[in-house]
Amino acid sequence: MPILPRLRAAAGAAIAAALAGVVALGAVGCATTAPRTPGGTVVTVVAAESFWGGLAAQLGGAHAQVTTIIDNPDADPHDYEPVAADARDVAFARLVIVNGVGYDAWASKLVDANPSAGRVLLTVGDLVGARNGDNPHRWYNPGDVRRVVDRITDDLSRLDPADAGYFATRHDTLLSTELKPYFDTIAEIRANYAGTPVGASESIFAMLAPALGLNLLTPPALLTAISEGSDPTARDKSTVDRQLRGRQIKVYVYNSQNATPDVRAQVDLARSVGIPVTAITETPIPAGASFEAWQVAQLDALEQALGQATGK
Repeated sequence: MPILPRLRAAAGAAIAAALAGVVALGAVGCATTAPRTPGGTVVTVVAAESFWGGLAAQLGGAHAQVTTIIDNPDADPHDYEPVAADARDVAFARLVIVNGVGYDAWASKLVDANPSAGRVLLTVGDLVGARNGDNPHRWYNPGDVRRVVDRITDDLSRLDPADAGYFATRHDTLLSTELKPYFDTIAEIRANYAGTPVGASESIFAMLAPALGLNLLTPPALLTAISEGSDPTARDKSTVDRQLRGRQIKVYVYNSQNATPDVRAQVDLARSVGIPVTAITETPIPAGASFEAWQVAQLDALEQALGQATGK
């Protein structure tokens, strides 16, 4: 997996250029649905990121046309620079899904610049009560994932009430069948490894760890700094080094899409003292992978590392 540096480049100029590309569209409030098919209405949906867009596609099925703006694992959602096609997609969407919590500000700007009276906006951060400064990686919180699944279903049913029963069936199937291995693996890890001390490279793991019952010992400020592209304090780096050298943690988890020099040093140190290391990623790997396939593969690798570390 190629390493993605946190560039944190300002995307304002790129957004302005993208918006300029849709000026000719005129009033977009009339764009309410895709053309009708023999089976009924098809709701146009745009998701800023593929982890939410993939779930929307599973829930919408034949009655949703889902476009995901960021579906390339090599793209960094923090620093994405939208193009004119992105603005056009947002302009004509009936349902737009953005993560919020400062994670994809460019997406919110596209929405604001293209008002539509018939459009529904789902901002995940607002849905789960997260505020600016909170952990933005809500797709790594299993409880939030379930809430988003519920809300997308509600929004699709609101936009296409004639097919509400269809959306309800797909919702139930997603939770009871397709996402079942995801929730079951989380429960299994919690049952077998609750209380196990672990370390991590950044805040992407900070909400999943407690859901798994794991004791994340890495200083929260370091997790946030690495995630936001800031330099951790010398004190926090020293704490992590001490935890690793003293084998105070059993497994080290790092985001392979954000392997900064500090993270690589921690990975190398963990391996040198015999601590199992496992990777997670910010966006689905490989491109096009379903949410559950991506997440279960990572959870399986983590469970294997925990078993290796604890002898269970």
